[in-house]
Amino acid sequence: MQIKRSLLSLIMPYLEIRGVNHYYEWISNPAAANPEQKPNPGKPTMVFIHGWGGSARYWETTARAMSDYPEGGTAEPRFDCLLYDMRGFGRSRFTRPVAEAVAAIGYELETYADDLVVLLDRLQLDKVFLNAHSTGSSVAVLFMNRYPERVERTILTCHGVFEYDERSFKAFHQFGGYVVKVRPAWMSKIPGVDRLFMQRFLRRSIPREVSRAFLEDYLMAEQEAALGTIYTAVSERASIEMPEEYRKLHIPTLLVSGEYDQIIPAALGRTAASLNPTYVKQVVMQETGHFPMLEDEATYLKEVEAFLQPERVA
Repeated sequence: MQIKRSLLSLIMPYLEIRGVNHYYEWISNPAAANPEQKPNPGKPTMVFIHGWGGSARYWETTARAMSDYPEGGTAEPRFDCLLYDMRGFGRSRFTRPVAEAVAAIGYELETYADDLVVLLDRLQLDKVFLNAHSTGSSVAVLFMNRYPERVERTILTCHGVFEYDERSFKAFHQFGGYVVKVRPAWMSKIPGVDRLFMQRFLRRSIPREVSRAFLEDYLMAEQEAALGTIYTAVSERASIEMPEEYRKLHIPTLLVSGEYDQIIPAALGRTAASLNPTYVKQVVMQETGHFPMLEDEATYLKEVEAFLQPERVA
């Protein structure tokens, strides 16, 4: 396994960040000639942050759309898009045994914000746009307040703030611990299990290859990272601190909620936006669940484009 992983790192772009090889890739038009350099220096950069249990793979179609030539717009594509897998998820795997220095970092969400600033420094990116989803949106909010000089604008997809309830949080942690610890690899071989797995996340269907990729990412997420982020993202501390983080924001932010999101209901996004109406605008996408950018790509891109280019809104 270690030999295969080493060979893989020779042909796929990785950067070592605080003891963990992080997978990343550029999606751009024209394409990147060297993954260690920004493809088109004159274009802005949009960085995509995935949510819990996933990887950058489910952001690929959105990133391709954001890097392509806009309809009725300028002749040049809008963004160079940077995708990466967070520590312990997707292709950013731990070596075994996990080094003490890596374990000591922990899994508080601010540690993932600190990982991101190292990634930007290594790629010599001074200021970027962020597009984050679900738990990745918590990382983005923390990043904006810790490193405000590094962010132009941010899109948060399916995020919000919640009130602490000891009984429900304890039950969630018990259930979350079970589903993380019981993840047989053969599960992905069962016909149709990917659609069953994704059913609670969706209002509309999404491409089969995307649902299968998400299931694969969930099954291979490192147990330490999967458990650690569950316990820190959904916690009494988070319920206290995240509202304050929203109040502190001074960067224009679009919060996109899915009307039928069962994971992070739109009402939680509405609460978050109400804490800082000067900088945070919420839009609720109809007939979508927890993946509105995949369930209704055209509407999602329209909302994002309007936010990024307000002068073009009629």
